[in-house]
Amino acid sequence: MFGYDVGVSGGVTSMPDFLKKFFPVVYRKTRNPGTDGNYCKYDNQGLQLFTSSLYLAGLTATFFASYTTRTLGRRLTMLIAGFFFIVGVVLNAAAQDLAMLIVGRILLGCGVGFANQAVPLFLSEIAPTRIRGGLNILFQLNVTVGILFANLVNYGTAKIEGGWGWRLSLGLAGIPALLLTVGALLVVDSPNSLIERGRLEEGKSVLRKIRGTDNIEPEFLELVEASRLAKQVKHPFRNLLQRRNRPQLVIAVALQIFQQCTGINAIMFYAPVLFDTLGFGNDAALYSAVITGAVNVLSTVVSIYSVDKVGRRVLLLEAGVQMFLSQVVIAIILGVKVKDHSDDLHKGFAIFVVVMVCTFVSAFAWSWGPLGWLIPSETFPLETRSAGQSVTVCVNLLFTFVIAQAFLSMLCHFKFGIFLFFSGWVLLMSIFTLFLIPETKNVPIEEMTERVWKQHWFWKRFMDDGYDGAGVKNGDFAKKNGHANGFDPTSQL
Repeated sequence: MFGYDVGVSGGVTSMPDFLKKFFPVVYRKTRNPGTDGNYCKYDNQGLQLFTSSLYLAGLTATFFASYTTRTLGRRLTMLIAGFFFIVGVVLNAAAQDLAMLIVGRILLGCGVGFANQAVPLFLSEIAPTRIRGGLNILFQLNVTVGILFANLVNYGTAKIEGGWGWRLSLGLAGIPALLLTVGALLVVDSPNSLIERGRLEEGKSVLRKIRGTDNIEPEFLELVEASRLAKQVKHPFRNLLQRRNRPQLVIAVALQIFQQCTGINAIMFYAPVLFDTLGFGNDAALYSAVITGAVNVLSTVVSIYSVDKVGRRVLLLEAGVQMFLSQVVIAIILGVKVKDHSDDLHKGFAIFVVVMVCTFVSAFAWSWGPLGWLIPSETFPLETRSAGQSVTVCVNLLFTFVIAQAFLSMLCHFKFGIFLFFSGWVLLMSIFTLFLIPETKNVPIEEMTERVWKQHWFWKRFMDDGYDGAGVKNGDFAKKNGHANGFDPTSQL
């Protein structure tokens, strides 16, 4: 659903009929690029708002979703998301004017906020440790399938004569919306969530059901204990700011910012527009977008297999190199070959640019794409997990919004330099990964603190057990009150 919304907006915004109806100014520019040059014909705040209003709404919805995820459970949150999606789709497909269009996008955004909050948590919680990484990446895989599906649909609907192709594109989002709603009715809530809301017996039977064995006492007791500790945390958001949660918070936020600053969404949203700008012509542009979409899906499959074997760090570092090189090459070709008013990117070069974009997309899809969601969802301890996920989603949507809103204008001003801008970020994030992101493969969520953070050369200084570096008082206080204030009670288990 999320992927479809991301993918569909880029294709729809390059359809003449759609532009003519909602963005006549842009429509005139694309018909006569002479006035503004290749890089600037789509530079329009309203058009960017159509794409990015979704993220702003998602951002706001995330905070409400954090509350419903905790109090109503993961499953109901998914239902709410499904409801928002359906209403949003109906408004979009039937849109008569810009306002109706944007309200529809905003409702879709609320759906995205609720779904992105509940689904990764739900997956992390029901997954057995040894395949947690792979299962969680299925979430990302479906985002990419959604993007590919949207690109294929746009490729088809762009050919419709009567000028209602874009309605079909926007309307087909109803299929995943219905699937989500029906699916949410059929699944059980995660044991963690049931126990967290005090429904212990139910939680136990669900756990027995999803683990497929009766031998679940140890895990069940761990969950009950973790939930008891989580309950003592009255202010999860304030708790996130405590010193011992600093590493998780810094990494979660950094991953989201970096994920957007690879420039991936810029390429994904606007692939058709981008290729059109580079002078591929409209049809070829959608076609190239389909190719990049397919590469995206295939590479995500690669990461499902490799993430629990090779580990998280290797993937991030390898991809950093690959992304950096492909972006620099793209920038050089475009700098030498595409002038503002020329349309003839030599056929060989055109194919080469597509290949380079694919190289970039594939590297992203087996690294920063899925791991940007996976690592935060598996590193936060239970008491701050819901709040942590909120912050993660929020930062992600905020930066997605910023980039979606700014990209077409940046393309207009930086021209080919935009790829150099993003490659600078890629360099930065690879250095960050090298020094500051620990390896988390095959570590049970409950043991993260002991096995990952306390072993890390930099982060271990934040993991005072209440006495080293923080004076003894902290530890004494915690023992008196018996709750997690600066020391990790799960170590008593």
